[in-house]
Amino acid sequence: MCTGKCSRCIAVTLYPLAVLSIICNIVLFFPGGDIKYAKDGHITEEVKYMGGLIGGGVMVLLPALYIHLTGKEGCCGNRCGMFLSIAFAAVGVAGALYSFVVAILGLQNGPLCKVVLIWKTPFKNSDPSYLTDSTWWGQCTEPKDVVQFNIGLFSTLLAASCLELVLCAIQMINGLFGCLCGTCTNKGPL
Repeated sequence: MCTGKCSRCIAVTLYPLAVLSIICNIVLFFPGGDIKYAKDGHITEEVKYMGGLIGGGVMVLLPALYIHLTGKEGCCGNRCGMFLSIAFAAVGVAGALYSFVVAILGLQNGPLCKVVLIWKTPFKNSDPSYLTDSTWWGQCTEPKDVVQFNIGLFSTLLAASCLELVLCAIQMINGLFGCLCGTCTNKGPL
């Protein structure tokens, strides 16, 4: 496969992953589909870090746009364009890593929820992992099903950031080959 075609494939795959990360992060601001928790500041701390919006979203979406242009025929599909795609892909790697770390922390610390009458993070620094023992989930009385909500969305962010990380790393290698060998777009008969 030519380096230009590979760039286009990578970019087209990164688009939905970046959009998915943005959507997951936005939805995390509204546990139970209610805006009152965001208004009152009862949002899990890791949601406020916006790993999916900034890291897995914008910091991957912008490089994906450039990487897509690099794979097209014309002025961008040259050795210099492929060299710059390495730098853009590195930004994507950094964004995906940020999203990955925030998602891991979100899963590790658990959600902010109401336990009896107090808002706290009951699973933070707990010995047994709440992820494997669903009997602990009943501690959170409000918002309804917040533990499943957080686990589902942070797990999705984790998976998306892993895929983004791999794809951006592949593009860095692809960009290096494209820089050294060219993009091999319709060079005509030899």
